[in-house]
Amino acid sequence: MARLIGVGRRFAEAIRLPPDAADRLAVVVEEWAANIVEHGRAAQGSLIVLRLQAEGGAVRAIFTDAGIAFDPRTAAPSDPNAERGGGAGIALIRAWSEIEDWRRRGGRNRLTLRLRS
Repeated sequence: MARLIGVGRRFAEAIRLPPDAADRLAVVVEEWAANIVEHGRAAQGSLIVLRLQAEGGAVRAIFTDAGIAFDPRTAAPSDPNAERGGGAGIALIRAWSEIEDWRRRGGRNRLTLRLRS
């Protein structure tokens, strides 16, 4: 996950995202990657691929992973878990980005998020 967050930070710096947008991008990347790792049940050693794009003023994060099929558009956010500090990831992702697309193909999930301005 640290590598994915680092990629997001370097991307934000390269395209000169304002600090607040760069922070939101880093959190969205971290939250989605954490969901894949904690809940995706992918085979050990499988890759999470992150592609970032800046085009026409929009910033997109495109993730692919080999975890179980999971469409975040239809998932009900869970209540935060006070003991472990988690549970609000999907709600946070939805608040700070728009889910443009999700699909499952060839045993991999592909999620496209557009960062909200």
